Parts: sequence; C-alpha cells; structure tokens
Amino acid sequence: MIYLDYCATTPATDEVIDVFSKVSKDYFANSNSLHKLGLKSRKLENYATEEISKYFNVKPNEIIYTSSSSEANNMALKGICFKYKNRANHIVTTKLEHSSIIETCNYLEKLGFIIDYVNLNKDGTVNLEDLEQKVTDDTLLVSICCVDSELGIRQPVEQIAKILKKYPKCFFHVDCTQAIGKVNVDFTNIDLASISAHKFFGLKGIGMLIKKENIELTPLIHGGKSTTIYRSGTPALSLIVSLKKALELIIDKVDINYEKISKLNEIIINGLKKYENVYINSTDKSIKHIINISIVGIKPETFIHALEEEEIYVSTKSACSNADSISRPIKALTNSDSLASSSIRISLSYLTTEKQINKFLEVFDKCYQKLKNY
Repeated sequence: MIYLDYCATTPATDEVIDVFSKVSKDYFANSNSLHKLGLKSRKLENYATEEISKYFNVKPNEIIYTSSSSEANNMALKGICFKYKNRANHIVTTKLEHSSIIETCNYLEKLGFIIDYVNLNKDGTVNLEDLEQKVTDDTLLVSICCVDSELGIRQPVEQIAKILKKYPKCFFHVDCTQAIGKVNVDFTNIDLASISAHKFFGLKGIGMLIKKENIELTPLIHGGKSTTIYRSGTPALSLIVSLKKALELIIDKVDINYEKISKLNEIIINGLKKYENVYINSTDKSIKHIINISIVGIKPETFIHALEEEEIYVSTKSACSNADSISRPIKALTNSDSLASSSIRISLSYLTTEKQINKFLEVFDKCYQKLKNY
C-alpha cells in the first residue's frame, strides 16, 4: 500500500496513541472538578497547554482548543464579526481558502458583511498591491491561509501581517492547517491562527485556535468556562495531551523532513513532465509536500480508482470540498475549467520513500496508457 494523501489526513503515530490511552486511563477526571482528581487533571492540562504555547511562541491563555480547524475557522470569522460588527463590516480573503472559510464568508455575506477576494499573482501568491487597495479603514478582517490544501502555495503571511498593522481596526486570521509540521511560521503579528492535529500525525477530533489576548470573540458554543471562556464543554484532556505529543515529535524535524520531501517532489515532477496531457498546477511557491496535476481528457475519479486498484491512494481536491464541483483554487489560479475539473493532488510526508515514489510512477504510466484513449 502506497499512501499519498497526507494532506487529507495523516496516520497517528504510536507515541500519540499511547499518550492518549494513558491519559484516558490515569487522568479521567474532569479538569474543572474541584476534588483532587480534578486538580490532578487540571495540572496536566495546564502543563500541556504551556508546552504547546512554547511551540508557537504565544501565551497559554491565547490557546483555545477546538474539535478541528473547521471549527477554529468558524470560531475566528464568526467570533470576530459578531463581536465587532459595529466597528466595520468588510472581509478580505482569497479563493484558495478551505471550504470552512469560503462557506463561512458566504454565510456572513447574507448577514450584511461585504466580502472581497484579493487577486493572485501567476505563482498563486497574494498580490500585495491589490491587497493594499482592497483593505480600507472599514475592513474588519483579513483571512488568508498560510498554505492552501490543494496547490500547497505558501503565502507570505508574515509580510501580509506587517502590511495590516497599518489598519488598527483590522484583524488578521491565518488558516495554518496545512502549514504546521511542514513549514515554520512566525505568529508574532498574526492575530488568529487555526490548527488541526490530524494533519501532523496527531488524532482526529482536536484542533486549536490561537487568539491573541487583546482580542475578544463571541463564542460559537455557550455554556460556561472550559479551558477558556470562548469555547464551552468538558476539556478533552486526552486529546489535548496527544496534541502536545504530536507537536513535540514533528516541530523540531520540519527542516530535515522538508529537505527529504523536496527530493521526492523533484522525482515525481520530472517523471510526470513527459506526458503530453499532464499539467503541473503547483507553482514554485508550492510547498514540496503537495503536487497538484491535471490529466486532461481523463476524469480524475477514474484515474484515482485505477491507482486504487494498485493500492496507491491520492485524492482529487480537498477532502472537505463538494464532490460535484470543480476545484475552486485551480480555477482561481489557471482560469481554466478543463484544468480545474481534472485535477489530482499527490501529497507526501516524511514517511514517503523513494521506492514508493518509483512504484507510483510505474503504476501511473500503466494507468495513463490504459485510460488515455478511452
């Protein structure tokens, strides 16, 4: 089996699973309970949160645990817009964003907020001149992903954050879901950031929103204090500690892993260039973990299932996208319906081997030759 869909989800490591199991058994008490078992759980919760905060160079009270990045994205956008709706009503984002951003913006637009989409350069990065033209004193929020999930384009979020400092009423949210564990991010000038553990070999069901302490939000879930006043519910201590373990295992290896994955990326790109109807959608600004291609003339679902018969697993679009729609990011970048309707995403990790890549290219050729004339 060759798994090349790591951007959809990653397998949890044994260490993460072991930590989750141990905490579930030994620290089962509610960390908000006042008895000694509750205090024992609270002590571990505080320790894990403090350690997690160090990885991002933020304060422990700036971390809000969520069930996923989709929840964190909704919490950031709705929380800011509902809390500060009397301040401004303008939102700027891109068409590369995850569906949890786009659909939330569509919802907010129905409530009277004005949504603007910033233009992209040919390499997929945000056109900073257009961004500066679109952002005004009436802009409440700018939400731009650090790395998008289909093309893997790394946006200059640190540079964007500095530009937005000129607008004191404007908050900057960054969806970091596809960035953590793959590239290094400076959170110094970012107001809000979304993260999900299952993208970096943690467990599903635990994510977080970094929210700088001078910012307030209207909660999505009301009901009293949990780990924070901004998100009610019994603290998921086992998941929180497993998140800490997943970060511990990956963060210090980002640069080493990136170098390895870059070599595998090069092998794949060189191997696919020879096909007349295969187009590389990824740009030189795409991180090496993600290779997006279009095979014109072959339905992506057909090709994916052909690979699957050989136990090779890739994907079409982001796993959260509508199945019957063309790829919004590919359309935004290429302005081509043909490329946007035939895209396939190959995503790598440090677990991927050169042997697997060579086998993938061999099977790719077999499937391509079989399907190109159908």
